Amino acid sequence: MFNPHDIRLHGIKPKTIDIMTDPKKSNYPVNLLDTPFPMRGDLAKREPVWVKEWQAKKRYQKIREAAAGRPKFILHDGPPYANGDIHIGHAVNKILKDIIVKSRTMAGFDAPYVPGWDCHGMPIENKIESLYGKGLPTQEVQQKSRAYASEQVEKQKLDFMRLGILGDWNDPYKTMNFSNEANELRALGTILDKGYVYRGLKPVNWCFDCESALAEAEVEYQNKIDLAIDVGFEFAEHDKLSVAFGTTAGQTGHIVIWTTTPWTIPANQALNVHPEIEYALVQTDNGQLILAKDLVESTLARYELNGDIIATCLGAALDHIAFKHPLYSRLSPVYLGDYVTTDAGTGIVHSAPAYGVEDFSSCKANGMKDDDILTPVMGNGVYVADLPEFGGMHIWKANAAIVEKLTEAGALFKVVKYDHSYMHCWRHKTPLIFRATTQWFASMDNPVEASSLRQRALKGVEDTQFFPAWGQARLHSMIANRPDWTLSRQRQWGVPMPFFLSKATGQLHPNTPELLEKIAQLVEQNGIEAWQTLDIAEFLGADADDYVKNKDTLDVWFDSGTTHFHVLRGSHATDLSWPADLYLEGSDQHRGWFHSSLLTGCMLDGRAPYKALLTHGFAVDGDGKKMSKSLGNIVSPQDVANKMGAEIIRLWVASTDYSGELSISDEILKRVSEGYRRIRNTLRFLLANLTDFDAKTQLLPVTELLEIDQYALALTANWQTELLAHAEKYEFHPLVAKLQNFCSEDLGGFYLDIIKDRLYTSAPDSPARRAAQTTLWHVAQSLVRVMAPILSFTAEEAWPILNHGSIDDTIFTELYHVMPSPANSEALIASWSRIRELRNDVNKALEDARGTNQIGSALQANVTISAPEVDADILKRLGDDLRFVLITSGAHVEQNEQMSVAVNTAVGQKCERCWHVTVDVGTHADHPTLCTRCVGNLFGSGEQRRFA
Repeated sequence: MFNPHDIRLHGIKPKTIDIMTDPKKSNYPVNLLDTPFPMRGDLAKREPVWVKEWQAKKRYQKIREAAAGRPKFILHDGPPYANGDIHIGHAVNKILKDIIVKSRTMAGFDAPYVPGWDCHGMPIENKIESLYGKGLPTQEVQQKSRAYASEQVEKQKLDFMRLGILGDWNDPYKTMNFSNEANELRALGTILDKGYVYRGLKPVNWCFDCESALAEAEVEYQNKIDLAIDVGFEFAEHDKLSVAFGTTAGQTGHIVIWTTTPWTIPANQALNVHPEIEYALVQTDNGQLILAKDLVESTLARYELNGDIIATCLGAALDHIAFKHPLYSRLSPVYLGDYVTTDAGTGIVHSAPAYGVEDFSSCKANGMKDDDILTPVMGNGVYVADLPEFGGMHIWKANAAIVEKLTEAGALFKVVKYDHSYMHCWRHKTPLIFRATTQWFASMDNPVEASSLRQRALKGVEDTQFFPAWGQARLHSMIANRPDWTLSRQRQWGVPMPFFLSKATGQLHPNTPELLEKIAQLVEQNGIEAWQTLDIAEFLGADADDYVKNKDTLDVWFDSGTTHFHVLRGSHATDLSWPADLYLEGSDQHRGWFHSSLLTGCMLDGRAPYKALLTHGFAVDGDGKKMSKSLGNIVSPQDVANKMGAEIIRLWVASTDYSGELSISDEILKRVSEGYRRIRNTLRFLLANLTDFDAKTQLLPVTELLEIDQYALALTANWQTELLAHAEKYEFHPLVAKLQNFCSEDLGGFYLDIIKDRLYTSAPDSPARRAAQTTLWHVAQSLVRVMAPILSFTAEEAWPILNHGSIDDTIFTELYHVMPSPANSEALIASWSRIRELRNDVNKALEDARGTNQIGSALQANVTISAPEVDADILKRLGDDLRFVLITSGAHVEQNEQMSVAVNTAVGQKCERCWHVTVDVGTHADHPTLCTRCVGNLFGSGEQRRFA
């Protein structure tokens, strides 16, 4: 309920009225004060000015100085990629980090924030190619890439600063800084020396557009339509088959496989069966077929054949029996594989070891050498020219041609279009293949120092705290099932793997550790370009003729994955520390930065480089749809900041449950803006009523406050404790909900509503008014500090006003307010909570009376409350102050078994000054329009209040 006397909370700019005398404005003035804190934030226009001021005044540096010597809290920034404008996902990420860093700072920690950027890799290299053409020399690509990345960093930096994020913007870390590149090489040298790194032929995720191996984190899945084919491999070793099945195998027969990758058939070198699955020899009109027994009926129906099972055997009996390749004059032996299932197909899997991880492992386990593995697909997806029938064709176009040749050979039993989930490049959105190439790997399972990398990483997952908790199982599963890490890439703009390889054996130079350190020192001076320009003859001397420079670059995930080494303990070791308290990124980083950092940490240090991981979801539109240009539903943080203010984006981020998807739309932002206005109006009321209050000289002890003031302090203290507990657990959406509820219900709907009369009508320097202002000062100190990490612009705007410019001009050098606590806080809260409940009953009765035009406002009413003994005693205890609690001109309490409220029209006249209707208005000849209370407050000793 709002007193119409208070025009502050009704959207009208208050007039400044002299609190003692101003006859032109009022014969009987009230203490209605103004504040330089405007009602309208005008955020879009004012925020950019503040951002510039923060930089000019070195606000971040002042915070660091104030926090020096406190316990450290390190949130290590996961580097965004230095390419393109920031989007709403970037805003979510950086704002969450900023909120946490600021809240930890105000909780008493030294919480520096060093922003970073990921600068190497294919997207920038592709951009240079699109700008300057293909085929540029590596040195020129590196020069142009470095310049381009620098431009992108500066551009993104301005947008991040515009969001109100405080950090070391003058000295961020960049993975392309010479010192970072050099220390990354030292990290490589360490894990090489420990024995994690090896070189070998192995199938890796391969993108034809990138023409490079991809990391697991660079793979996403989309639906793809392929040709699913059933292909027969003709019997070749009839005698062995006859023994396996215990019956004579026919001269015409096929073992049948099913695959969705026809293009791999030319590279087939084996077949796989499960040793414990039962296989059937089936007599059909089209000769004999070997199929998994459980699939015979469905498979024959698919082939439109009739047939009978004439014998069975376990898969183990077929081990190493060879069959004829359907297209070429070679044999494909059967190898046993536990991964074969009868979920689909025929129960027999064809194996092309160059193009499947399980295929490769199976063939290698059965003695196949690297040189024996067929690799007919080149890096661009085209078959080598000398491949019979299909040489020079792209594999995706070759599928139809292969089906045609299989048909001609009489080996095709069925072909259908098959829609399935298939791996794609996350950048190009094009399908990938597994492709065996010679790469450098980090072994997951080779024992190093008594345990494998997988074992250490799984232990690291167990030792890490997760927000939300489900992230632990997700990361654990990824580590448990991942293959060896492909460290090498075939790029130009990337940190090199600066190895010297023997021309004769391919082995590393025996002095590789020493050579790596020398190269790192060169890179420290001149960047990765130093490796490119390095003269092998000068560097190796007499050994030069026997060695070549390795051309591979490191996986860009190794760049960011080793920042705990080359940033926390390298370029920014003075400010930061290891291990980090928290890594915070989107939920996709369980397979990205969280993952690569964990693996490098376990290789380098035997543990995770972080104590806790926090993940947030992705931003979607108001209907829950992914944002895209084609749908026209993209919400740009730049547009929102320019129209509504970055403060609204910050409040949206904090008020949304980030553990799932974060919905954003114009309508959602409009609601957020309304919530912001409620908070701002509350803060404005507090600041206005503290304009003439000097806390240094006028702050009263808790024992001298009225009871409702003490209740407000106790309530605020509990509220602050709850909110800071949420902040400590990174729970911001319940924090914001309680912040808004506190402003609208606890303050605006109750305490502030009640004390307006005391603030406005008491003598300016009266104990009653100073008691209210003391309370408001503590509430304001708590409110502005608690909201500061989220509503940073608003808090910084309010801070010097609240403190009359007498202290440091940034709130972030302060700690959270220490709330004074009344001795009987629990009893106060219990008692006044019941008073609030009873007041709600009265308000409902007053509302009903207004609805029937019995009264126009609450101050035109006298109320009689009938209540049971306990409640009646609570209300009677307030005496005449009860009318101020109820904001009526009179209040009377009677004891009764049932609760009821009677509303009567107040008797008397309306006081010109306080608007209460009383019988004593006009009893003072010198002031005929005033009530006795106002006369005393203006010209006498003032009224005495105890409760409200």
